[in-house]
Amino acid sequence: MCQTAISQMYFQSLVRGLTVFCIALFVAFPSMAAGQLSAQLQKVQPGEIFPGATRFGEATGNPPIAPIFHGDELLGYAFLNSDVTSSVGYSGKPIHIVVGIDPKGIVRGLKLIEHKEPIVLIGIPEAKVVASVNSLIGKDLGRVSAGAERPPQVDIVSGATVTVLVMGDSIVRSALKLIRSNRLGADIAAASGPSSEIRRVDLHKSDLSDWQTLVGDGSIRSLRLTVGEVSGAFRQAGQASAAAHPETRKPSDRFIDLYIAPVSVPSIGRSLLGEARYEQMRAKLKPGEEAIVVAGDGAYSFKGSGYVRGGIFDRIELLQDGQGLRFRDRNHTRLPALAAAGAPHLREIALFVVPAEFGFDVTAPWELQLLVQRSSVGREKAVLPYNLGYTLPDAYVKFEAAPAPPPEPGAVEQIAPDDPLAASAPLWMKMWDMNRISVAIAIAAVLVLTLIFFFQDWLVKRPVLFGWVRRGYLTFTLVWLGWYANAQLSVVNVLTFFNSLVTGFQWEFFLSAPLVFLLWASVAAALLFWGRGPFCGWLCPFGALQELTNNIARWLKVPQVRVPWGLHERLWPIKYIIFLGLFGLSLYSLALAEMFSEVEPFKTAIILKFAREWPFVIFALTLLAAGLFIERFYCRYLCPLGAALAIPGRIRMFQWLKRWPECGSPCQRCAKECPVQSIHPEGGINVNECIYCMHCQELYHDDQRCPHMIQVRLKREKFMALSTPASRGEAPAKTAVTHKGVPIRRHEKAPENPV
Repeated sequence: MCQTAISQMYFQSLVRGLTVFCIALFVAFPSMAAGQLSAQLQKVQPGEIFPGATRFGEATGNPPIAPIFHGDELLGYAFLNSDVTSSVGYSGKPIHIVVGIDPKGIVRGLKLIEHKEPIVLIGIPEAKVVASVNSLIGKDLGRVSAGAERPPQVDIVSGATVTVLVMGDSIVRSALKLIRSNRLGADIAAASGPSSEIRRVDLHKSDLSDWQTLVGDGSIRSLRLTVGEVSGAFRQAGQASAAAHPETRKPSDRFIDLYIAPVSVPSIGRSLLGEARYEQMRAKLKPGEEAIVVAGDGAYSFKGSGYVRGGIFDRIELLQDGQGLRFRDRNHTRLPALAAAGAPHLREIALFVVPAEFGFDVTAPWELQLLVQRSSVGREKAVLPYNLGYTLPDAYVKFEAAPAPPPEPGAVEQIAPDDPLAASAPLWMKMWDMNRISVAIAIAAVLVLTLIFFFQDWLVKRPVLFGWVRRGYLTFTLVWLGWYANAQLSVVNVLTFFNSLVTGFQWEFFLSAPLVFLLWASVAAALLFWGRGPFCGWLCPFGALQELTNNIARWLKVPQVRVPWGLHERLWPIKYIIFLGLFGLSLYSLALAEMFSEVEPFKTAIILKFAREWPFVIFALTLLAAGLFIERFYCRYLCPLGAALAIPGRIRMFQWLKRWPECGSPCQRCAKECPVQSIHPEGGINVNECIYCMHCQELYHDDQRCPHMIQVRLKREKFMALSTPASRGEAPAKTAVTHKGVPIRRHEKAPENPV
C-alpha cells in the first residue's frame, strides 16, 4: 500500500515537471526564434538592406521581425525569409536571406547570409545569383498583396534555375505573409469589401462529362501555341538570339497544347480521372489540400528536368491572390491517360496536390504561369512567361452566407509532409519512358561488354582483333556514354548513396536517372565477378579519354615514363586518402563534400565538355597532359571513385585473370608491360589497381612473347619433329623425280642443264 502511494506521488511529480517544461519551452520558443534572427543580423550592416539605416531594433514576434531605424526614425523592418516560409533549395537545406522592407510593402534590400547550394558553390558565381535575386529590390509587394499586380519574377540564371526560383519565391511569399498579417505598421493588406455570401464547391454535383463538353463549358482551360508564335514573342521582347533557336524547323509545328483543370471538384475529377482513381485521390488528400491536373503535348515540356535534379518544377507556377506556388516532386503524380471520353493522347499528364499552407481557393480565380525557356547567347537562357487563367464555372459552385472572418494567425504553418499520393506513382517511370532508346543502347552496351569478358580467352588469342574491339568500345564510352548521354559516374553518387542510407533511402531518387542507375547496377554486379576493372577500364568516359589520348601519344612517339615501383607503391594510396577525406566530409556536410569533389575533372571534361571557367579547364587539361606520358595518371593516383569501387571489389568471387607458375619468378614481362602497373614484381595482380585491360592475358596466350608459352611451343615443335619418319630411322618415302613438271623414268637420265 505504501509502495503504491509512493509510486503515485512519483508519477504526479513527473507529470507536473513535464508540464512545466513544456510550458517553459512554449514560452521560450518565440525568444529562441527571435534570437536566431538577431544572430543573423549580426552578419548584416543596416545600410546593406535599407538605404540610410543606422541600426536595428530588437527582434520580436513569431515569426520574428526587427525594426530598422535611422537614428530614432523608423524606416522599416528586417526579417529572415526562412523564418516565415520554406526556402529549401537544391541541396535540401534552407537558404537564409535577410530582407529589408518598408511599411508600405516595398522591398528595400536583400542580403544572402547562408546557403548550401552545391551548384552555386562549385559551378556558378554567387554574385551572378545574387544579382538575379536583387531584381526584387524596389518591387511593391503591397500592391501584389492587394491583387493590383502579379508577383514579380526573378531573372533566370542558366544552370541554377531551381536555386534562383526558390530564393525569389521565398522572399516574395514571406513578405506577402507578413504584409497580410498587418505586422508592418500599416494596413496594406487591401481586399475587396466583405461579401454577404461566399462560393463553395458543390460536392453533391458529380455528373460525368466527355472531353468536348468539359472544354466547351470552361471546366478545362487550354493554352495553344505554335513554334512560330513563340519565336515572334521572343523577337518582340528583344530576344533575337532566342527567337533564332526554335524547337523545330517549321514555325507551324505545335509548340505546346497546355490544359489545366481542378480535379478536386467532384464532377471534373470523376470525368478526367475515372471513378477509381478519383476516390483514391480523395482518400489521400489531407484537409485543406486541393488537386489540379496539368497536361501538355507538343515540342515543349511543361515539366522540364528541374524536378529530377532538385525536386522542383521550375517551368510552371500556380498564382492566386498575389502568391505563387511552385510544385515539388512530392506534390506530383504521373497519370498515364485521361479517362474522359474523347480525351486526346497527351505526352505529359500530371496530377499536382496543392498543399494546405498555400491557402488555395479553388472557387476563386487563379492562373498557371508557364515559363518558356530557350537558349540565347552562349549558355544563357531567355525566359518568356505565359499565363493561363482559370475560373471555376458557376455550375460547380453553391453560395453560402459568409461567416465572420477568422483572425490571421501569427505563427507560420509548417510544410506538409510528403504526400503519399505522389509516392504511389514514382517519378522515375516517366524518365525511363522518355529515355527508352538510350536505355536500350546502354543495356546493349553492357551485354556486349559481358560477352567480351565471358569470351575473353577467344578474343585475346587474336590480339589484332581484340585491339580494335577495345579501342572501339572505349570510343563508344567516351563519345556516346560520356559526351552525348552525360552518363559519367562520380564519387558524388557514392557519397549521396551513403547519405541517403542515413537520412532515408528512396529508390525513386536513384531511378530518376536511368542511365546512371543502369551503370551503377552493372558496376555492382561486376564487383562480384571482376572487381572495379569493368567500370574503370571500360565504362568510365574520362578513363576512356585518358587511354585514347595516350594511344595517340604513343603513335606520335611521345616518350613514356615508367614510375619506379617503390614510388608507384607510395603514390597509389593517395586516391584512397582523398576518398576517405571526402567521405568524412560528407558526414558533416554533403554540399561541402560536393564542392571538394571537384578533384574529379569529370564535370569539366565530360559533362560540360570543357565549356567552363579557366581554372577548371586548366586542371582537367593538366591531368590529361600527364596521362600522355604516364598512362592513366589520374586513374592510378588521384581518382576517389576508383578508390571507392576498389574497397568492395575485394569481395569478388571469381579469378578470371590467369597466371603461370613462372609469372614473377623468373619472368617479369607482364609486370613490366602492365599499363597501370597493377602487377607486383613477384607476379601477383593487385585487383584494387587492375583496370581489366586484359593485356596480361594477351601475353598469357602468346607463344612468341610469353616465356612459358615459348617453352610450350618449342616442346610441341620438337615433338612434331620427332614424330616424322626420318626421326624414327625409317627410309623416306619415294617421290617421283620430275624435270620441269614432267616425270622422269628411272632408266632415263635427266637432260643436262644447257647453261
